[in-house]
Amino acid sequence: MRLDEFVDIEANERAERRRLAKEKSYDILDHVESVADRVQRSVSGDAIVGSVSPSIFVGRSNYPNVSTGILSPVGNEADAARFATSGAWYDEGIDLDEVFRRRTSLLNSRRSSSVDVHDTWDGFVGVGREVAIADRPVDVEIGLDGDPTVDFDADGVSTPTGPSARARSAHLGENPHVPRAVEKTLEDDDWRAEGAINYLYRRGFDVYEVNTILSAGALGQRDNRRLVPTRWSITAVDDTVGQFLRGSLRDARSVGEVEIHRNEFLGNAYWVILAPGQWEYELVELKAPGSVWNPDPEAGMWLAADREGYEGRTGYVEETAGAYHASRLAVLEHLDDRNRQAKCLVLRHVSDDYWGPAGVWQVREGVRHAFEGEHATAETLADAVRGVVDYLPTSLSALRRKSAMVAGVQTTLADF
Repeated sequence: MRLDEFVDIEANERAERRRLAKEKSYDILDHVESVADRVQRSVSGDAIVGSVSPSIFVGRSNYPNVSTGILSPVGNEADAARFATSGAWYDEGIDLDEVFRRRTSLLNSRRSSSVDVHDTWDGFVGVGREVAIADRPVDVEIGLDGDPTVDFDADGVSTPTGPSARARSAHLGENPHVPRAVEKTLEDDDWRAEGAINYLYRRGFDVYEVNTILSAGALGQRDNRRLVPTRWSITAVDDTVGQFLRGSLRDARSVGEVEIHRNEFLGNAYWVILAPGQWEYELVELKAPGSVWNPDPEAGMWLAADREGYEGRTGYVEETAGAYHASRLAVLEHLDDRNRQAKCLVLRHVSDDYWGPAGVWQVREGVRHAFEGEHATAETLADAVRGVVDYLPTSLSALRRKSAMVAGVQTTLADF
């Protein structure tokens, strides 16, 4: 299929399903304040009674003494599971406003704790760990020390959080149901975290569940189990599982032709080009002026890129951070399903519709679902890049200056 035909089909078939936010919304802080007011009205004495928690949040400031929080959708207990970040949000077709409303509707009941929690299963931290390893939201009773405050936190990797309150105590209202596979990782005191992460993933746990369990300090050798800041755990799990999948494809056959896949989600457009050859991967991000990462409307397009070859990376991902690992995981999952390897170039165009940082989960899901349905083909990687550039707000020469993979393809004088 030619690229122009593919783009027309993609636009027609996915337009309704991918209802992006049509207008920028800046009223989210008002929403957070309204949630804080609702929490205050729900307080009985100095405790929230009958709250239901679907997840936890671990901060990274002041490490190794961090803020650990139990998240509760106060007033929405019956739908608590819908407030935990997951790939199901993509299937629901929620827009950016709804992402922020769900996450900022969660009260973060928090207190400071040392990250060393290898044998801590009681008190506030212990209750949080029980919530994290359970496979469904857990009834909890949380004693608060003071009124909730508006604490809108969005770091671009983890999903944002809403109002917070210092917690005095927490008690379980039920015995959490813990999957047998998670119990197995806890019972083995000598199992390194990397092996436990991959074991859970192979047993059907998605990375959303695994990174929460890791964040709670419930994976790894017993004496080394520590709370892991949520931002770090998300990237650690994406990276660990990605390395496992890459290793399993080292001897796989290559894809047979150049493929072009595309998807749009929450104001981001993803182009994924797969080409015959050994594994190679690069993510290039194009951030439009007026978007969350490039707010100056007069700044021009901002390009960022990171890559790896057949042996992977040894250094820190400098420019694309958690998006690099989330996108790579999605590509490797697709190749693993096909038992193929490929050279892969992912181009992410962040438009000004992306008005707030929703977290790298949307990168993961945007690329995961790019492989659904039809795709275009090209004779060569160079042809694919030239064709895709026609649909991007940048020139081929600018892309070549930033992208090592694009710079390495055959060029002609007309490209300049």
